[in-house]
Amino acid sequence: MPGLRAPSDYSEEPPRHPSLQINSKQPFNAEPPRSALIGSYLTPVDLFYKRNHGPIPVVDDIERYSVSIRGLIDNPRELFMRDIRMLPKYNVTAILQCAGNRRTAMSKVKTVKGVGWDVSAIGNAVWSGAKLSDVLELVGISKLSSTTKSGGKHVEFVSIDKCKEENGGPYKASIPLSQATNPESDVLLAYEMNGNPLNRDHGYPIRVVVPGVIGARSVKWLDHINIIPEECQGFFMQKDYKMFPPSVNWDNINWSTRRPQMDFPVQCVICSLEDVASVKPGKVKVSGYAASGGGRGIERVDVSVDGGKTWVEASRYQKPGVPYIADDMGSDKWAWVLFEATVDVMNDTEIVAKAVDSAANVQPEYVQDIWNLRGILNTSWHRVQVRVGHSNM
Repeated sequence: MPGLRAPSDYSEEPPRHPSLQINSKQPFNAEPPRSALIGSYLTPVDLFYKRNHGPIPVVDDIERYSVSIRGLIDNPRELFMRDIRMLPKYNVTAILQCAGNRRTAMSKVKTVKGVGWDVSAIGNAVWSGAKLSDVLELVGISKLSSTTKSGGKHVEFVSIDKCKEENGGPYKASIPLSQATNPESDVLLAYEMNGNPLNRDHGYPIRVVVPGVIGARSVKWLDHINIIPEECQGFFMQKDYKMFPPSVNWDNINWSTRRPQMDFPVQCVICSLEDVASVKPGKVKVSGYAASGGGRGIERVDVSVDGGKTWVEASRYQKPGVPYIADDMGSDKWAWVLFEATVDVMNDTEIVAKAVDSAANVQPEYVQDIWNLRGILNTSWHRVQVRVGHSNM
């Protein structure tokens, strides 16, 4: 692509925040300390988790950079940055979460394959750019369309990013055309993050943001968009990021029996305490994040100080001091909710948190019940061990 290139090695990597926990150096994958996530409603860009499959692409000439739209449409078109910026600009507050968030805990049940994420492969940001529904109108696809005249039913996003899983080809993923053309889905071609231009780690100059869906579908460093008749046939849609039952292993797996994962389930995590924490006896503040996919709100977050025998309901907020209401249409439906509860802890115990979303979905109790060979979607109750009067482990 003119103006955008994928390096063949890692010599041109951008600088990163020193507090990041590096889970993989090449390609670079890292997450912030969990305590950093509850420091603010919007995750600072330098503390937003980094998920990569290869060297970070470089823009040599932003004036020559463009995104082409082609496939099953009558009017293929090449869009430059100025064309995209001329469209109405929208600000959408949304989390992105890697499907492998909390994989490390799942791997303790049985070995899984993938980057060893702790609990911070998630972040909440304001993404700004053009709605994909407006972009597609430029090539003759009407809003709320589920198919094109030529039989296009899916929208494929192709990156400049080169990755070994695609045999050195580009990263790609797709969403249904019905979702792409629905303005209420808030799918963006984003060029800003928290009010500033995207940086290289997060997709500069343009990335796709698909709210409510696992991060693997929000393709960075966008090269072109294809209108296609069926789901993208790339590796990350067909042979990865699918949810299998615990009975499936690498000897009996059949990828074609499962659909690509899209919406993420309800999730909450305690961020104010480490997995093993030392506290003084008495009042302990338990705080963290909660989120659900598909635009579903968080109905409540329950916290237990006796391993789940009894529960207290945590307070929920998106803006400090403003109570969160799950069915309030004015709230940021794609964003996370922060929660807080003050509990009495007098003895060594296990503190547990679980969330319930607005559709009454609740997190599963045990991780072993949802174990899967790729270690994705660990949304089991989050547990931390608390030792009263002992030193940190």
